[in-house]
Amino acid sequence: MAEEEVKPAAPAPEAAPAATAEAAPAAEGGEEAAAVKVRKIKGAKNIPVGVVHILASFNNTTVSISDPKGNVIAWSSGGRCGFKGSRKSTAYAGTIVAQEACKVAIGHGMHEVEVLVQGPGNGRESAIRAVHASGLVPTVIKDITPVPHNGCRPRKRRRV
Repeated sequence: MAEEEVKPAAPAPEAAPAATAEAAPAAEGGEEAAAVKVRKIKGAKNIPVGVVHILASFNNTTVSISDPKGNVIAWSSGGRCGFKGSRKSTAYAGTIVAQEACKVAIGHGMHEVEVLVQGPGNGRESAIRAVHASGLVPTVIKDITPVPHNGCRPRKRRRV
């Protein structure tokens, strides 16, 4: 009889971890949903596909997200996010700018984007990474920086 009492007690602890293992993925999924916090914006349109335009100049980084036709849904820039002066041109500012614009776009139901990058600034790479990390899936990443094919004569060289 002592053996019978031990055997039922052994499977009970094994069953408990199995139950917690089943509950763990549900809890993880709940944590993910809590971390992203998708809020539907009042009067939001359901736009599943869009275009992210990243303009990274030497002085600032701006991100605007539009629908495929070109109507702007969300935008953000270094100054709008609270950066002033030379801090607007940093890679960190590019990350924050992209996250803020993506948060609004996700609220409109967007989940798949095409990324167009323009300019030589520091915020280029970090803005692309932030778009991907925010939950939007980039299908295409294009560099649309205008390059002259021996166009007009450049300005005279700067002497410092």
